[in-house]
Amino acid sequence: MHSSNLQDFPAPWAPRVGVLPSGALDLISDVSGVRVGHVTLAQEAVQTGVSVIHPHDGDPFLERAPAAVTVLNGFGKSIGLVQVRELGVIESPIALTNTFSVGEVAMAQLRQASARHPQIGRDWPTLNSLVLECNDGYLNDIQAFAVQRAHYDQACADARADFASGSVGAGRGMSCFQLKGGIGSASRLARWDDGLEHTVGALVLANFGQQANLTVGGAPLGQRIVRQLGGGKPQAEPDKGSIIMILATDAPLDARQLGRLSLRAAVGLARTGSVYGHGSGDIALAFSTAYRIPFSAQAPMPALAMLHETRLDALFAAAAESVEQAIIHALWSAETVTGRDGHTRVALRDRCPDWRGWLAPVAEGAQPEPQAAWRI
Repeated sequence: MHSSNLQDFPAPWAPRVGVLPSGALDLISDVSGVRVGHVTLAQEAVQTGVSVIHPHDGDPFLERAPAAVTVLNGFGKSIGLVQVRELGVIESPIALTNTFSVGEVAMAQLRQASARHPQIGRDWPTLNSLVLECNDGYLNDIQAFAVQRAHYDQACADARADFASGSVGAGRGMSCFQLKGGIGSASRLARWDDGLEHTVGALVLANFGQQANLTVGGAPLGQRIVRQLGGGKPQAEPDKGSIIMILATDAPLDARQLGRLSLRAAVGLARTGSVYGHGSGDIALAFSTAYRIPFSAQAPMPALAMLHETRLDALFAAAAESVEQAIIHALWSAETVTGRDGHTRVALRDRCPDWRGWLAPVAEGAQPEPQAAWRI
């Protein structure tokens, strides 16, 4: 537990966890060049959208970002992960959407890239579309197939460093710990004694968890919510959601090292109370902005020293904290949404407006109550 590190977030809508400093925005875009865009569809039974992460400000097909993926639990329908694993690069923006819209968004990526480069699939190799998903079918009429090509294009055009979180974009219809979930982001700085500093940023599409398991900074907030307010008991609903975790860093890492970094997203996820349930698709993808792999065989390959293996621990800690914080940001920035068939997911701040007092720790050395280590 690291509850002693829990403190108010500077913008007072969320608690802050961990001990590492954040970047200027406390977003994945604190990694220079990374931008995020959303399109949100919110009308009656349609509560969904698409979110796009640009790994840098260049052309991702011609200048590929080194990347790696870890599948913690493979109950998911993403596209493009096999080639990322094989080649260690991403060559398109990273798109997030609902499960039934993966094909449409992948087609939008193909059309956009082909319009920019007519040689793709003809004189050049095909594009590896990269689309990751969670199932928002509780709130969203997923059979409406509402996400269209124009929405992907608009999200790409809307990409910016200072972007919204919560019930936006792909996160519009998502649930987290049986509360309203969605998009969350955070960043942490990794520092070494010799003055070296690198940034790790995380963005999550949070759609997982049983309410009683929700843990914030080591405090079992979900248990207290269930006991005091009712509902959300573990037997009421199995953990059948998902989470997509995207990690960006400006540290010079190769694909193998990025694979090691992506695995540490699981630490942050576990700290919030996830057990990676049978029906949960839990996927982490990490990429570096420190260099780019050219598409053209005639272009020179980058020549730079990778970070030494023994220095990775600082990045691992930053990855764990940034993912944990990003999930908390998703919960605290979400708004209550009512969608398909009147289904509602209540925002954490609406369900538990007194959350600050509920995160106060017990006195040092006090014995916890059964199934509870914290008191009002």
